[in-house]
Amino acid sequence: MLSIQSANSTRTRTEGIMFCTTNILRTPHCLRPCIHPPSRSFVHSLPRNLPRIGRITPEKSFQSILPTFRDQVARSSEVESFSSRVHRPKIRNQVLFFIGGSILAYSIAASQTQVDTDYWSKRLVSVSHRWTLRAPTTEDMRKAQYLELGKYLQTQVNQLKDTLAEWPLALRNLVLSIHVQAAQSYLDAPEGRRLCWLICGVNTAIYLMWKIPRLAPFMTRSFTHHPLSGRSYTLLTSTFSHKSFIHLLANSMALASFGSAATHYFTLEQLKHREHQQEATAKWHFLAFFISAGLFSGLVSHVAASKVLFPRLVTQYTASTAIRNSPAAAAISSTAAKTATASAPREILPSLGASGAIYAAVTVSALAFPDAQVSLIFPPFISIPIQAGVGGLVLLDIVGIARGWRMFDHYAHLGGAAFGAVYYIYGPQWWTFLRSQYQQRQSPTS
Repeated sequence: MLSIQSANSTRTRTEGIMFCTTNILRTPHCLRPCIHPPSRSFVHSLPRNLPRIGRITPEKSFQSILPTFRDQVARSSEVESFSSRVHRPKIRNQVLFFIGGSILAYSIAASQTQVDTDYWSKRLVSVSHRWTLRAPTTEDMRKAQYLELGKYLQTQVNQLKDTLAEWPLALRNLVLSIHVQAAQSYLDAPEGRRLCWLICGVNTAIYLMWKIPRLAPFMTRSFTHHPLSGRSYTLLTSTFSHKSFIHLLANSMALASFGSAATHYFTLEQLKHREHQQEATAKWHFLAFFISAGLFSGLVSHVAASKVLFPRLVTQYTASTAIRNSPAAAAISSTAAKTATASAPREILPSLGASGAIYAAVTVSALAFPDAQVSLIFPPFISIPIQAGVGGLVLLDIVGIARGWRMFDHYAHLGGAAFGAVYYIYGPQWWTFLRSQYQQRQSPTS
C-alpha cells in the first residue's frame, strides 16, 4: 500500500495504491467481437462475401468452426487484398459519446450542487435567527451536513439496539461494537472518501455479477470495451467493471485515497470564490470528473487500437499471407517461418477497469499537493515525492507501449494522466463557469 501525506502537519493522511491498472481481458480469439442483433458491431460492416467473425464463447467446438482473424487473411485472394476489404473501425461515435456524456455529467453535477446548496442554505436560515444577519457560508453548510449525518447514524445505532434486545449479551455487544466503529469511521471520513466508497460498492456489485456463469456473455458484451465492437456505451460501463479481485482491490484502495485528495483540492479551489459562489458539497463535482476521466481514458485506448494497432495487424497479417502464397514460400526455412510468426502482433483485446479515471485523480493530487509523500507497501518501504511516483508510472506506461506489453492498457493510463493534468489547469475555471450559469438561471425565481 502507498500512503500519501502532505508536508503540512495539519493536513490529513490518506492511503492508497499507486499501482492502479486497467486490465485487458484475455480471452481466446479476442479480436472476434460478440455478435448481437440489436447492437451495431464491426462484423456488420463487412461485405457479405467475407466470413463473419463469431461470438466469444467458452465452447472449444464452437470456436474451432469459426475462422480466426489470421484465417480470414489466409483466405483472401491475391486480386483483392484483405486490407482493401476490411475497413478500420470508426472513432466518430465514441468521440461524440465522450463529448455528450461529459457535458451531461457536468450539467447534472452543477445542477444538483446548486440544488443541495439552496436546500442547506434555506434550512439553516429557517432553524436559527443568526443567519438573518449574514448568509450561511460553505463551511456552515458542510458542518450542518456533518451534524445531520451524525444524528442519522446515531438513530441507526439505537434501532439496532432495539433489534438485538433479545440476543445473548456477548453477541449483542460484539455486533453493536462493530457497527459503532464502522459508523464512526464513516462519519469521520472526508466527504470525497465517502463518495469513493460508494463508487467502490458499485464496482464490487459489478464484480459479483462477473462471478455468475450465466451472465458471462452479457458481461463480456456490455461491461468490457472492445474497439472492434462498434459500441460506445461500454466506454462508461467498463469504467466500473473489474473481473479480477486483485484488480478490484487495488483500484478501490487507490480510489479511496487519491479520489479523496482530488475532492479536497476541488473544495479548496471553490473556497477562492466564497464571496460569489457557495457550495454545500463537492461530491457531485468529483463524480462528474470521475465519469469524464473514465470516458476520456477509454476513448484514448479506443483511438489507439483503431488507428495504430488495427492497421499494424492488417499490414503484418497481409504480409505474412503474401509470403506464404508466393512461389518462393517453399524456400523459406522453418526457422524464418517461426520468427515471422513470433513477430506477428497479438489480437486486439477488450479492456475494463477504473484505472484511467484513477490516474486522472492521482495526477490532480500530485499537481495540487507537490510536497506530499507516497510510501510503498513493499520493499524497500521508502517514501518518495508524489510527483516522482506519478512520473515513474507514466514512464512505465510509455515503456510498455514502446515494448508492446499487453498486460495492462497503457494507452488508457496515459489518457487518464493527460486528462488529470489538463483538468488541474482548466478544470476549476470550467466548474466555476457552469455553477455561475445555474446560479443565473435560478436567481430570478429565488
